[in-house]
Amino acid sequence: MWKEFVDYLTVNMLGLTGRVNDTINFFIYDTVKILFLLILIIFVVSYLRTHFNTEYVRAHLQGKSELYGNVLAAFFGIITPFCSCSAIPLFLGFIQARIPLGVTFSFLISSPMNNEVAIALLFTLFGWKITAIYIGFGLLVAIVGGFVIGKMNLEKYILLDVKPMESELKDVEVKITQKQRAKEAWDYTYDIFKQIWIYVLIGVGVGALIHGYVPADFIAKYAGGDNWYGVPLAVILGIPMYSNAAGVMPLVEVLTDKGMLLGTALSFMMAITALSLPEAMILKKILHTKLIAIFFGTVGVGIICIGYLFNYILK
Repeated sequence: MWKEFVDYLTVNMLGLTGRVNDTINFFIYDTVKILFLLILIIFVVSYLRTHFNTEYVRAHLQGKSELYGNVLAAFFGIITPFCSCSAIPLFLGFIQARIPLGVTFSFLISSPMNNEVAIALLFTLFGWKITAIYIGFGLLVAIVGGFVIGKMNLEKYILLDVKPMESELKDVEVKITQKQRAKEAWDYTYDIFKQIWIYVLIGVGVGALIHGYVPADFIAKYAGGDNWYGVPLAVILGIPMYSNAAGVMPLVEVLTDKGMLLGTALSFMMAITALSLPEAMILKKILHTKLIAIFFGTVGVGIICIGYLFNYILK
Protein backbone atom coordinates (compact mmCIF):
# COMPACT_ATOMS: atom_id res chain seq x y z
CA MET A 1 0.00 0.00 0.00
CA TRP A 2 2.83 2.40 0.81
CA LYS A 3 4.51 1.67 -2.52
CA GLU A 4 1.24 2.25 -4.38
CA PHE A 5 0.72 5.56 -2.58
CA VAL A 6 4.25 6.76 -3.39
CA ASP A 7 3.79 5.77 -7.04
CA TYR A 8 0.53 7.73 -7.16
CA LEU A 9 2.17 10.71 -5.43
CA THR A 10 5.16 10.99 -7.75
CA VAL A 11 3.46 10.08 -11.03
CA ASN A 12 -0.13 11.29 -10.76
CA MET A 13 0.14 14.16 -8.30
CA LEU A 14 3.64 15.50 -9.03
CA GLY A 15 3.73 14.44 -12.67
CA LEU A 16 7.28 13.10 -12.51
CA THR A 17 8.67 10.82 -15.20
CA GLY A 18 11.87 9.03 -16.18
CA ARG A 19 14.98 9.21 -14.04
CA VAL A 20 13.67 12.07 -11.94
CA ASN A 21 10.66 9.97 -10.96
CA ASP A 22 12.85 6.94 -10.26
CA THR A 23 15.08 9.02 -7.96
CA ILE A 24 12.36 10.90 -6.04
CA ASN A 25 10.14 7.82 -5.77
CA PHE A 26 13.00 5.73 -4.37
CA PHE A 27 13.94 8.46 -1.87
CA ILE A 28 10.41 8.94 -0.47
CA TYR A 29 9.58 5.23 -0.38
CA ASP A 30 12.80 4.06 1.27
CA THR A 31 13.17 6.95 3.72
CA VAL A 32 9.74 6.52 5.30
CA LYS A 33 9.92 2.72 5.25
CA ILE A 34 13.38 2.59 6.83
CA LEU A 35 12.70 5.21 9.52
CA PHE A 36 9.41 3.58 10.53
CA LEU A 37 10.85 0.09 10.81
CA LEU A 38 13.97 1.39 12.53
CA ILE A 39 11.90 2.93 15.33
CA LEU A 40 9.85 -0.24 15.71
CA ILE A 41 12.70 -2.76 15.65
CA ILE A 42 15.14 -0.71 17.75
CA PHE A 43 12.45 -0.26 20.42
CA VAL A 44 11.79 -4.02 20.54
CA VAL A 45 15.50 -4.88 20.69
CA SER A 46 16.12 -2.15 23.28
CA TYR A 47 13.31 -3.47 25.45
CA LEU A 48 14.71 -6.99 25.28
CA ARG A 49 18.17 -5.65 26.13
CA THR A 50 16.89 -4.25 29.45
CA HIS A 51 16.88 -7.88 30.65
CA PHE A 52 20.66 -8.15 30.14
CA ASN A 53 23.15 -6.93 32.71
CA THR A 54 26.55 -5.77 31.44
CA GLU A 55 28.27 -6.35 34.76
CA TYR A 56 26.90 -9.89 34.88
CA VAL A 57 28.39 -10.65 31.47
CA ARG A 58 31.78 -9.26 32.49
CA ALA A 59 31.70 -11.26 35.72
CA HIS A 60 30.55 -14.39 33.91
CA LEU A 61 33.45 -14.23 31.45
CA GLN A 62 36.06 -14.42 34.20
CA GLY A 63 37.57 -17.84 34.64
CA LYS A 64 35.94 -19.37 31.57
CA SER A 65 37.80 -20.99 28.66
CA GLU A 66 38.98 -18.54 26.03
CA LEU A 67 36.93 -20.01 23.18
CA TYR A 68 33.81 -19.88 25.35
CA GLY A 69 34.68 -16.28 26.08
CA ASN A 70 35.08 -15.52 22.36
CA VAL A 71 31.62 -16.92 21.65
CA LEU A 72 29.93 -15.12 24.54
CA ALA A 73 31.70 -11.81 23.81
CA ALA A 74 30.64 -12.01 20.15
CA PHE A 75 27.01 -12.60 21.11
CA PHE A 76 27.25 -9.83 23.71
CA GLY A 77 28.29 -7.51 20.88
CA ILE A 78 24.86 -7.93 19.29
CA ILE A 79 23.09 -6.28 22.24
CA THR A 80 25.53 -3.39 22.66
CA PRO A 81 24.74 -0.32 20.53
CA PHE A 82 28.24 0.76 19.54
CA CYS A 83 30.03 1.88 16.41
CA SER A 84 33.66 0.90 15.88
CA CYS A 85 34.88 3.88 17.93
CA SER A 86 32.35 3.95 20.78
CA ALA A 87 32.95 0.24 21.52
CA ILE A 88 36.51 1.05 22.66
CA PRO A 89 35.64 2.17 26.25
CA LEU A 90 34.00 -1.17 27.04
CA PHE A 91 36.91 -2.88 25.26
CA LEU A 92 39.18 -1.21 27.84
CA GLY A 93 36.82 -2.27 30.61
CA PHE A 94 37.22 -5.89 29.56
CA ILE A 95 41.02 -5.54 29.64
CA GLN A 96 40.82 -3.98 33.09
CA ALA A 97 38.67 -6.88 34.24
CA ARG A 98 41.50 -9.28 33.27
CA ILE A 99 39.47 -10.82 30.46
CA PRO A 100 41.75 -12.39 27.79
CA LEU A 101 42.79 -10.08 24.96
CA GLY A 102 41.33 -12.29 22.23
CA VAL A 103 37.95 -12.27 23.97
CA THR A 104 37.95 -8.47 24.13
CA PHE A 105 38.67 -8.34 20.41
CA SER A 106 35.73 -10.66 19.69
CA PHE A 107 33.54 -8.03 21.32
CA LEU A 108 35.27 -5.15 19.52
CA ILE A 109 34.64 -6.86 16.16
CA SER A 110 31.07 -7.98 16.81
CA SER A 111 29.60 -4.89 18.46
CA PRO A 112 29.68 -2.46 15.49
CA MET A 113 29.13 -5.18 12.88
CA ASN A 114 26.10 -6.85 14.49
CA ASN A 115 24.38 -3.99 16.32
CA GLU A 116 20.62 -3.64 16.29
CA VAL A 117 20.58 -0.85 13.70
CA ALA A 118 22.39 -3.06 11.17
CA ILE A 119 20.05 -5.96 11.97
CA ALA A 120 16.95 -3.77 11.68
CA LEU A 121 18.03 -2.32 8.35
CA LEU A 122 18.99 -5.70 6.92
CA PHE A 123 15.64 -7.15 7.93
CA THR A 124 13.87 -4.13 6.44
CA LEU A 125 15.66 -4.29 3.09
CA PHE A 126 16.50 -7.98 2.54
CA GLY A 127 14.28 -10.08 4.81
CA TRP A 128 14.97 -12.43 7.69
CA LYS A 129 16.94 -15.09 5.78
CA ILE A 130 19.66 -12.67 4.61
CA THR A 131 19.66 -11.07 8.06
CA ALA A 132 20.16 -14.44 9.76
CA ILE A 133 23.03 -15.37 7.41
CA TYR A 134 24.67 -11.98 7.96
CA ILE A 135 24.44 -12.29 11.75
CA GLY A 136 25.85 -15.80 11.60
CA PHE A 137 28.79 -14.76 9.43
CA GLY A 138 29.36 -11.65 11.52
CA LEU A 139 29.56 -13.76 14.67
CA LEU A 140 31.89 -16.19 12.90
CA VAL A 141 34.30 -13.38 11.96
CA ALA A 142 34.22 -12.04 15.54
CA ILE A 143 34.73 -15.44 17.18
CA VAL A 144 37.47 -16.70 14.85
CA GLY A 145 39.18 -13.31 14.62
CA GLY A 146 39.27 -12.90 18.39
CA PHE A 147 40.40 -16.49 18.90
CA VAL A 148 43.27 -16.12 16.42
CA ILE A 149 44.43 -12.86 18.00
CA GLY A 150 44.21 -14.44 21.45
CA LYS A 151 46.48 -17.31 20.43
CA MET A 152 49.21 -14.94 19.24
CA ASN A 153 50.12 -13.76 22.78
CA LEU A 154 50.07 -10.07 21.94
CA GLU A 155 49.43 -8.68 25.43
CA LYS A 156 52.86 -6.99 25.38
CA TYR A 157 51.55 -4.65 22.67
CA ILE A 158 49.01 -3.02 25.00
CA LEU A 159 50.52 0.44 25.51
CA LEU A 160 48.12 1.78 28.10
CA ASP A 161 48.97 0.94 31.68
CA VAL A 162 45.59 -0.40 32.75
CA LYS A 163 45.47 -1.05 36.47
CA PRO A 164 43.71 -4.38 37.14
CA MET A 165 40.71 -4.38 39.42
CA GLU A 166 41.62 -5.36 42.97
CA SER A 167 38.67 -7.65 43.52
CA GLU A 168 36.63 -10.04 41.46
CA LEU A 169 33.71 -8.65 39.50
CA LYS A 170 30.32 -9.44 40.99
CA ASP A 171 27.17 -9.88 39.00
CA VAL A 172 24.72 -7.24 40.18
CA GLU A 173 21.05 -8.01 39.98
CA VAL A 174 19.04 -5.04 38.73
CA LYS A 175 15.29 -5.02 39.29
CA ILE A 176 13.12 -2.61 37.32
CA THR A 177 9.43 -2.61 36.47
CA GLN A 178 8.00 -3.29 33.03
CA LYS A 179 6.99 0.37 32.78
CA GLN A 180 10.56 1.42 33.52
CA ARG A 181 11.85 -1.03 30.94
CA ALA A 182 9.49 0.37 28.31
CA LYS A 183 10.47 3.96 29.16
CA GLU A 184 14.17 3.10 29.06
CA ALA A 185 13.72 1.37 25.70
CA TRP A 186 11.77 4.32 24.27
CA ASP A 187 14.28 6.88 25.58
CA TYR A 188 17.10 4.89 24.00
CA THR A 189 15.18 4.49 20.72
CA TYR A 190 14.53 8.23 20.59
CA ASP A 191 18.17 8.99 21.36
CA ILE A 192 19.40 6.63 18.63
CA PHE A 193 16.84 8.03 16.18
CA LYS A 194 18.12 11.58 16.78
CA GLN A 195 21.64 10.41 16.03
CA ILE A 196 21.02 8.40 12.87
CA TRP A 197 18.08 10.00 11.02
CA ILE A 198 20.37 12.34 9.12
CA TYR A 199 22.55 9.39 8.06
CA VAL A 200 19.47 7.61 6.78
CA LEU A 201 18.52 10.65 4.71
CA ILE A 202 22.04 11.02 3.33
CA GLY A 203 22.40 7.31 2.65
CA VAL A 204 19.02 7.04 0.94
CA GLY A 205 19.69 10.28 -0.96
CA VAL A 206 22.97 9.00 -2.38
CA GLY A 207 21.33 5.65 -3.03
CA ALA A 208 18.46 7.35 -4.86
CA LEU A 209 20.88 9.22 -7.13
CA ILE A 210 22.73 5.99 -7.91
CA HIS A 211 19.40 4.23 -8.45
CA GLY A 212 18.19 6.88 -10.86
CA TYR A 213 21.29 7.97 -12.71
CA VAL A 214 24.15 5.44 -12.48
CA PRO A 215 23.88 2.82 -15.24
CA ALA A 216 23.58 -0.75 -14.00
CA ASP A 217 26.31 -1.96 -16.33
CA PHE A 218 28.81 0.46 -14.74
CA ILE A 219 28.40 -1.17 -11.32
CA ALA A 220 28.31 -4.67 -12.79
CA LYS A 221 31.48 -4.06 -14.82
CA TYR A 222 33.69 -2.96 -11.92
CA ALA A 223 32.22 -4.62 -8.85
CA GLY A 224 29.48 -6.94 -9.97
CA GLY A 225 29.09 -10.35 -11.51
CA ASP A 226 31.79 -12.91 -10.85
CA ASN A 227 34.75 -10.53 -10.81
CA TRP A 228 37.26 -12.24 -8.51
CA TYR A 229 38.53 -8.90 -7.21
CA GLY A 230 35.10 -7.54 -6.32
CA VAL A 231 35.11 -8.65 -2.66
CA PRO A 232 38.67 -7.58 -1.71
CA LEU A 233 38.18 -4.31 -3.60
CA ALA A 234 34.97 -3.64 -1.66
CA VAL A 235 36.75 -4.30 1.65
CA ILE A 236 39.74 -2.10 0.75
CA LEU A 237 37.41 0.74 -0.27
CA GLY A 238 35.30 0.31 2.86
CA ILE A 239 38.07 0.49 5.49
CA PRO A 240 39.02 4.18 4.95
CA MET A 241 35.37 5.20 5.22
CA TYR A 242 33.69 5.91 8.54
CA SER A 243 29.97 5.46 8.76
CA ASN A 244 27.36 3.44 10.57
CA ALA A 245 24.88 0.93 9.25
CA ALA A 246 22.19 3.59 8.86
CA GLY A 247 24.33 5.50 6.39
CA VAL A 248 25.72 2.62 4.35
CA MET A 249 22.83 0.15 4.22
CA PRO A 250 20.74 2.11 1.67
CA LEU A 251 23.80 2.11 -0.59
CA VAL A 252 24.06 -1.66 -0.21
CA GLU A 253 20.46 -2.01 -1.39
CA VAL A 254 21.08 0.10 -4.49
CA LEU A 255 24.41 -1.53 -5.35
CA THR A 256 22.82 -4.97 -5.27
CA ASP A 257 19.95 -3.72 -7.43
CA LYS A 258 22.53 -2.46 -9.93
CA GLY A 259 24.25 -5.83 -10.21
CA MET A 260 26.74 -6.06 -7.35
CA LEU A 261 26.64 -9.48 -5.69
CA LEU A 262 25.12 -9.36 -2.22
CA GLY A 263 28.18 -10.89 -0.54
CA THR A 264 30.39 -8.23 -2.11
CA ALA A 265 28.06 -5.46 -0.97
CA LEU A 266 27.81 -6.83 2.57
CA SER A 267 31.61 -7.17 2.73
CA PHE A 268 31.75 -3.47 1.89
CA MET A 269 29.35 -2.75 4.75
CA MET A 270 31.22 -4.99 7.19
CA ALA A 271 34.51 -3.24 6.42
CA ILE A 272 32.95 0.19 6.97
CA THR A 273 31.23 -0.69 10.25
CA ALA A 274 33.82 -3.00 11.86
CA LEU A 275 37.03 -1.29 10.67
CA SER A 276 37.68 2.43 10.25
CA LEU A 277 40.56 4.89 10.25
CA PRO A 278 39.12 6.87 13.23
CA GLU A 279 38.99 3.61 15.18
CA ALA A 280 42.66 2.93 14.32
CA MET A 281 43.64 6.43 15.45
CA ILE A 282 41.93 5.98 18.82
CA LEU A 283 43.37 2.49 19.29
CA LYS A 284 46.86 3.83 18.55
CA LYS A 285 46.80 5.50 21.96
CA ILE A 286 46.10 2.13 23.55
CA LEU A 287 47.68 -0.52 21.34
CA HIS A 288 50.96 -0.84 19.45
CA THR A 289 50.76 -0.29 15.70
CA LYS A 290 51.70 -3.93 15.13
CA LEU A 291 48.70 -5.15 17.12
CA ILE A 292 46.37 -2.76 15.30
CA ALA A 293 47.72 -4.02 11.96
CA ILE A 294 47.18 -7.64 13.04
CA PHE A 295 43.65 -6.78 14.18
CA PHE A 296 42.74 -5.04 10.90
CA GLY A 297 44.44 -7.72 8.82
CA THR A 298 42.75 -10.61 10.63
CA VAL A 299 39.30 -9.06 10.44
CA GLY A 300 39.82 -7.88 6.86
CA VAL A 301 40.77 -11.38 5.68
CA GLY A 302 37.81 -12.80 7.58
CA ILE A 303 35.41 -10.36 5.92
CA ILE A 304 36.82 -11.17 2.48
CA CYS A 305 36.36 -14.91 3.07
CA ILE A 306 32.80 -14.31 4.29
CA GLY A 307 32.08 -12.21 1.19
CA TYR A 308 33.15 -15.01 -1.14
CA LEU A 309 31.22 -17.57 0.90
CA PHE A 310 28.12 -15.37 0.93
CA ASN A 311 28.29 -14.98 -2.87
CA TYR A 312 28.70 -18.75 -3.30
CA ILE A 313 25.73 -19.60 -1.06
CA LEU A 314 23.42 -17.07 -2.72
CA LYS A 315 24.22 -18.01 -6.33
